[in-house]
Amino acid sequence: MKRLTSLCAAAAVAILGYGGTVDAAEGDAAAGKANTRMCAGCHGISGYKTAFPVVYSVPKLGGQHAAYIVKSLQAYKSGERSHPTMKAIAAGLSDKDMADLAAYYATASTQAASR
Repeated sequence: MKRLTSLCAAAAVAILGYGGTVDAAEGDAAAGKANTRMCAGCHGISGYKTAFPVVYSVPKLGGQHAAYIVKSLQAYKSGERSHPTMKAIAAGLSDKDMADLAAYYATASTQAASR
């Protein structure tokens, strides 16, 4: 199952056209953990669904691939992705902040990352 998850994440990164090689080693997981308060309100609640702008399940971040997290945050910051809350959060993140958050979530278990 873990291999299937890895393959799916790798395919998603390829489809999104990620051109870099960001991985957990490029960010500081401890610094990323210190910045998770802005993420935990939605991503840290098991089974949480957002109601704005549409109802959908909020994805868990723990164990996600670092490159995918960085690419997603970059897409929110650039406006390529349009969720208003994520756009506002990503707008205030530097490339280092993104790499740090990605390093933390990529190396955190799903349960630990939800705390």
